[in-house]
Amino acid sequence: MIFIAPLMLLAAAAAPASDPVGAGRKAYSQCLSAQIQPGLEKKLTLGDFQSDMKKTCAAKEATFRAAIVAADKADGMSEKAAQADADDQIAEYVDKITAEYEDYNKPG
Repeated sequence: MIFIAPLMLLAAAAAPASDPVGAGRKAYSQCLSAQIQPGLEKKLTLGDFQSDMKKTCAAKEATFRAAIVAADKADGMSEKAAQADADDQIAEYVDKITAEYEDYNKPG
């Protein structure tokens, strides 16, 4: 997982502007990452951090989700399958940032 996350961020950073999924991925991942330091400074519990992160990045999540669904449907996926793919991709980013936040909060 340690090697996958940097690769995902690198791929997101390299996405051309004409790629809505790549642009959405980059904006969403940057928004999530930007929530770690403020959460640490506020000494938020994990639950409060996740709630704040979700609220703060809701618009970028919606844009990313819409791009994934549109691309998947253009590739012939059903609405249900496209939504499930979007759910999975979003969950991966949230899980990664949540794990980083937990790591920073570990004592010593």
